[in-house]
Amino acid sequence: MPPLSLPETVRWTDDRLWIIDQTLLPGDVKEVPLDTAQAVWQAIQTLMVRGAPAIGVAAAYGLCVAIRPFMDESSAQLRRQIQDQAAYLTASRPTAVNLQWALDRMMAAADQVAASTANQVLFDRLLACATAIHADDQAQCLRIGQAGLPLIRSGMGILTHCNAGALATTGLGTATAPLYVAHQQGIAFRAYADETRPLLQGARLTSWELQQAGIDVTLQTDNMAAHLMSQGLIDMVIVGTDRVAANGDIANKIGTLSVAINARHFGIPFYVAFPSSTVDLNTACGADIVIEEREADEVTGLYGHRIAPANIKVRNPAFDVTPAALITGFITDQGLLLPPFDTGLQQLFGN
Repeated sequence: MPPLSLPETVRWTDDRLWIIDQTLLPGDVKEVPLDTAQAVWQAIQTLMVRGAPAIGVAAAYGLCVAIRPFMDESSAQLRRQIQDQAAYLTASRPTAVNLQWALDRMMAAADQVAASTANQVLFDRLLACATAIHADDQAQCLRIGQAGLPLIRSGMGILTHCNAGALATTGLGTATAPLYVAHQQGIAFRAYADETRPLLQGARLTSWELQQAGIDVTLQTDNMAAHLMSQGLIDMVIVGTDRVAANGDIANKIGTLSVAINARHFGIPFYVAFPSSTVDLNTACGADIVIEEREADEVTGLYGHRIAPANIKVRNPAFDVTPAALITGFITDQGLLLPPFDTGLQQLFGN
């Protein structure tokens, strides 16, 4: 298979946490170190690192960064800081469940270490857990790609929304994973990327990374998707998600619901790709998912230029909820899941 040229979104090298600053893409590919808890929080909140799986990996390593200043404190004080810093990092973004999942896993790893254990041993255990979360994400992305591969046929047009690609994970991505695996298998298809207002993740990130990998990709504005569907150019939609509720409703980047409604109207299969860590069986349905509302200036301005009247009222939800009834199937690291989703999710992910 031909090698893929994919960005390394998050890495731990020479005992430091590094991320690609995605706010600068595609014009500037720049890695930055995150050396404090505040830097990690800010990077997640401002979307320097984004995408549910990548946020989880960054937060896991970020907890290691956050507790370093307290390594000379007593064991009890260090453990209190682990709890406090995990809570602090959790507050950076509310919708993506992977963030809480990764930090809960880190906390569980700390709880498994005896109270009398030396601080350095505890730190090493946490770093090992973060490294395992990182490796698991990469492996899950590959399994998602393999699970979705049978859906892709030569000549298809495949639409995706926002960025559920390599930049949203630390591997092949979620929605893009089947595309990358199919590309490696020599299957020729066309990818279509919605630009994804207001922050243009599809234009800045998805179109860039697919182009870098040598995939035939076409960019269009969000309100062009229905037209392309009406012209017979779109054969399938694959999107990612930041949270999957127990009944199969999903929360994904704002605009996903519109894509799903359009796909249903035109009889186009609509798939959602995600790893196990994105499933939240404790959330009954999409109505229970907290939707992050972001700052108005993301809507009223564009790259430093104001595009709306002063003092205009603004709504800026970062996500919307797509009901399970509009979803054809789930592409997961545990395989392809078809309706009914409530029982299927419980069987696959209910521990």
